[in-house]
Amino acid sequence: MTSSNKLGYLCNCFWLLVPILAFNVLLMRRLPPAYQMNIFWKDIPKAIGVPENLLRALIMILPIFMRLQFSTSHQKLGLGLYLTGSLGYFASWTALIAAPWSSWSVSAIGFLAPAYTPIVWLAGIGLIGDVFQSSRVPYKPWIYWGLSGLFLAFHTVHAFLVYSRGI
Repeated sequence: MTSSNKLGYLCNCFWLLVPILAFNVLLMRRLPPAYQMNIFWKDIPKAIGVPENLLRALIMILPIFMRLQFSTSHQKLGLGLYLTGSLGYFASWTALIAAPWSSWSVSAIGFLAPAYTPIVWLAGIGLIGDVFQSSRVPYKPWIYWGLSGLFLAFHTVHAFLVYSRGI
């Protein structure tokens, strides 16, 4: 394997997840109590929690194999969606942290925002990583979008169950 091929495998879409994951790790403890792990995961049915976690793992691992580049118009659109979606996601967390008892934060739309806003940045990753690193493995963006959509469905239902507890 040449050094350029090795470098090519480092240029993958997982790098797009790093800011999201870092943000989550750094600020998770500052979210309102209902979002803390011991409360958020309390009494969640396995029929929701297991597929949610399996799908989360898939959408976090799959970008490692997706090539990161911005040469086509679809990839550039994907970058715009990723940036816009990331800002919306970060804003949804910021609102919950800065004003946890505001009418926005205690409304279903506000409380669930961190669960549904990733649809935009995940769609962007799907457009950016439109091919696998290995051309021998067939891949289409709809695979990532489908897995992401399923994950977000389970994740949003999970968040709604937490919200419906009235916490």
